[in-house]
Amino acid sequence: MTKEFFQGNRARLYAQMKESSLLVLFSGTEVRKTNDEFYPFYTNRNFLYLTGVDQKETAFIARKDGQGQVTEKVYILPPDWLAERWTGERLKPDQVQELSGIQHIGYAADFEGDLHKLAASGSYRHLYLDLYRVSPADRDEPAHLLLRRVASDYPFLRVENANAPIRRMRTLKQPCELEAMRKAEEITCAGITSMMKASKPGMYEYQYKAVFDYAIGQYGPQGPGFPSIISAGKNNFCIHYYSYKGQAHDGDMVLNDVGAWHDYVMTDVSRGWPCNGKFNERQALLYNIALETSNHMFSLIKPGMAMKDVDGESHRYCAQLLKDAGVLDEVGNIGKYMWHGGAHHVGFDVHDAVETSEVIAPNMVFCVDIGIYHEEWGIGFRVEDNCLVTPDGCENLSVQTPRTIPEIEETMRRNFVAFQ
Repeated sequence: MTKEFFQGNRARLYAQMKESSLLVLFSGTEVRKTNDEFYPFYTNRNFLYLTGVDQKETAFIARKDGQGQVTEKVYILPPDWLAERWTGERLKPDQVQELSGIQHIGYAADFEGDLHKLAASGSYRHLYLDLYRVSPADRDEPAHLLLRRVASDYPFLRVENANAPIRRMRTLKQPCELEAMRKAEEITCAGITSMMKASKPGMYEYQYKAVFDYAIGQYGPQGPGFPSIISAGKNNFCIHYYSYKGQAHDGDMVLNDVGAWHDYVMTDVSRGWPCNGKFNERQALLYNIALETSNHMFSLIKPGMAMKDVDGESHRYCAQLLKDAGVLDEVGNIGKYMWHGGAHHVGFDVHDAVETSEVIAPNMVFCVDIGIYHEEWGIGFRVEDNCLVTPDGCENLSVQTPRTIPEIEETMRRNFVAFQ
C-alpha cells in the first residue's frame, strides 16, 4: 500500500466527520503472554487502514476546524537505543511521513498534553473514537480507557463512534487492495498445493502445517494471515481446530482452512482431500455436491443480490442435491450436514470488520464457504473460495487453487520432493 492509499482513506473519513471535531486513534499495546514475554504485537486494523503505521503504542490526532480544514499529527515511540537493541529498530519521523503522508510527527510522551490542550481549548465540540467491541467482555482498548476519562475531564465533548464510518469504508475494496489480495491468493495456492503434494497416510496434522508454513514462507516473513485450521479424520468435525496433533490414516479426509496475506490484505481458502490422494465413492459424492453448490453460487452472485441469500441459497441448493442423492431425508434437515454459514467479508482482517450491508455491491470481497460434515461416514470438509463482486457478476479469486476432484488428484500425484 502507498501513502496515497492511507491519505485517501483519511480524507474519506474526514468528509464524514462533523466540523469542530477531534479524531483520536490508537495502534494498540502488547498483550502479555507470560512472565517477561508478550504475544506478537498486532496493530489495530482500523489504525493501520488509515495511517499505514504498523507499530505499537502509537497514537494519532486529527482536528477538523469550523471551516472544515484538517490538521493531523501522529505520536510515535521515541528513539531508545537499549530498547531497540532488544526488540528492533523503531520507526523514525521521516519513515512515518513516507508511510502515512502525515507531516506532523510527535513523540508518545507529548500525546496527553497535546490532547488536553485541544480538548480544553473550547474550539471542538465532538470527539471521534474507535469504540468497537466484539463482545462486552473484551478487554479495554486504549480508546475505551480514554472514553472513561472524557466523561469526567471533558464532559462538554460529544463522543462519536468513528468505527461505524470506517467499517463502511472498508466494505468496498480499492484497486490496490484487490491487487494485494490476488498476490495473497497466489501465495495461499502455493501453500495448499504443497500440502496436497506432500500428503500421505500416516502424516500428522503438524506436518501438514509445517509444509504450508514453509511454502508461504518463501514469499515473505509475515506467515499465515490467521491461525491455520488443518485437521484430519474425526478432527474435521471441530470447525475451528488448532491442535495439529492428529494423524491422517489411510482413507481419511484432510481439511484445511488457511490463508496468506500480502501487503496487509488476507485471503481465506478451504479445500478437502483424501490423504491417500484418491477420493472414494462416498467422498467423491459429497465433495462434488459441495463443489456444484459453490459453482451455483458463483453463477448467481451479482450486485443487487441480498447478502443473506448467499448463505440461504447455498444451504437450500446443497440440501436439494443431498436429498436427490439419497443422503438427506428432507431439505429442512440440512442442519444435520451443514453446520455453518460462510459468507464473511475478507480484507485487512480474515473476518473483515466491515459494515455488512443488506445488498451486494461491486468491489465487495467475501467468502463462499460450503461445508459438509457427515459424521456417520467419517467425512468432513469444506470448499471455501473468495468472491469478488464485479459490476455485472462476480469472480472467484481463489479458482487457481485445485478445487475439482481431477485437479486435486492430479496435483497429489506430483509428490512433494521433500517427503519422498
